[in-house]
Amino acid sequence: MSDLQIRNLGPEEIAVPIDWAAAEGWNPGLADAACFAIPDAQGFFLGEINGEPVATVSCVNYNDRFAFLGFYIVRESFRGKGHGLRIWNAAIAHAGTRVIGLDGVVAQQDNYRKSGFQLAYANIRYGGTVAAPPKPPADVVALDNIPFARVEADDATVFPAARSAFLHAWINTSGHVGRALLRDGKLSAWGVIRPCQTGHKIAPLVADDRAAAEAIVQALLAGVAGGEVFLDVPAVNREAIALAGELGLKPVFETARMYTGPIRPLRIDRVFGVTSFELG
Repeated sequence: MSDLQIRNLGPEEIAVPIDWAAAEGWNPGLADAACFAIPDAQGFFLGEINGEPVATVSCVNYNDRFAFLGFYIVRESFRGKGHGLRIWNAAIAHAGTRVIGLDGVVAQQDNYRKSGFQLAYANIRYGGTVAAPPKPPADVVALDNIPFARVEADDATVFPAARSAFLHAWINTSGHVGRALLRDGKLSAWGVIRPCQTGHKIAPLVADDRAAAEAIVQALLAGVAGGEVFLDVPAVNREAIALAGELGLKPVFETARMYTGPIRPLRIDRVFGVTSFELG
């Protein structure tokens, strides 16, 4: 019988699962904790034995229909004792009747299916060192020059739920650089690059086509002077895969994007970079 005690993490404690994720090689952003706390302050869980942290998980409720699960980690010396299942069940219970999404370790797909998750597609992390362009594209502007309502509406084409407060914080957090491309007055592409434990990550990257996505990438790279860069790409978006290859990035690892039920139709063809494997 497990003596695991499960409690919610306060916003100031979300650094704990982020540090664990860093130790697992997931390479979180340096300012992720403050942003991740915004959508659902009750969505992060810690399992403790005699006050010692042994397991984490998050299940962030975005609205009354959709949640996203992440940070499912059990410390290695405590695995195989049922602690993971208990904290997992606490996260699933927090979601209630909502459809839940996750980006899971590919080898664990069968276990996720036992909880009702079904594979939608794979996401692939690409990484490598990229030089900054000598001159950023002239027609790309700072993302915060675009009315936020337009960015929010565009995000709704690629994510299953509104995430206004999170998105606003993600764009405006110190150290995060955002760029946008307008074509004939329409928001054609936009993206954010942020500093991570290792290098920078472009996330999200949303574009009407590969040329627009490439323009944003070049502007983002110019904004951080190039260096080691990571991009998480839906494997079903062949143009995004081609862009990653064109940049000289190589596959680092793969996740399984899974859902427990139907979500609204999304333009995955416009997703050239996933926002976060932890929050969707």
